[in-house]
Amino acid sequence: MGHTDGKRRRDWILSPEPIPASGDVPVVGVLALQGDFREHRVVLGRLGAVTREVRRLDDLADLDGFVIPGGESTTIVKLMHEYALDDGIVALAGAGTPVYGTCAGLITLSRESVEGGAQTLGLIDIVVRRNAFGRQVHSFEADLQMPVLGDAPVRAVFIRAPWIERCGNGVRVLCSLQGHAVAAEQGQVLVTAFHPELTGDARVHGYFLDKVRAHMAAGGDVVQNVTQLGRGVVR
Repeated sequence: MGHTDGKRRRDWILSPEPIPASGDVPVVGVLALQGDFREHRVVLGRLGAVTREVRRLDDLADLDGFVIPGGESTTIVKLMHEYALDDGIVALAGAGTPVYGTCAGLITLSRESVEGGAQTLGLIDIVVRRNAFGRQVHSFEADLQMPVLGDAPVRAVFIRAPWIERCGNGVRVLCSLQGHAVAAEQGQVLVTAFHPELTGDARVHGYFLDKVRAHMAAGGDVVQNVTQLGRGVVR
């Protein structure tokens, strides 16, 4: 959406407008079907990325990275399938595009949850437990050691958060809380059970963008033909 009378949209702070990207500026899609996608866009924008809200299959074209935000995982999975995005996201990751999921995004990217339910994307070999730290009223913050980000602890916000129950052999645990993994990565896929987008600490997003920029520098493929990503026609 463009400007009106030289002014930005009134909701720009909550949902910043995309700007044209040059070849060396990462373009990161943020799934915008449900959840706190705007907060991710603000943090990524502060770090120099161009962001795009993803709601349709063709929104996945030409992305250098992709984020699935926190929210309600069952709703997110259902809407992804309804809008033919699930197969597209799997194909995007299969092309080597870095993907990051927070909280519900972690569940969505996992192989499965111990409770079963809606089919997840299976992009990282973990089994998760939903609402493992309690319901909304049990939300809390904690300082976590995450060595890949340096010595200073990460302030982590947990809201109806899952934890990682089991990891496959190819998964690297990045930090834990109460004996359970709450951040991990496998290849180009990064997940956290907490919400770094709700704090002033942008290091987790910076770590993700390092993956994105490394993929770009290595000449990683950018998927352009979105009809090859999913089931074709958005219903």
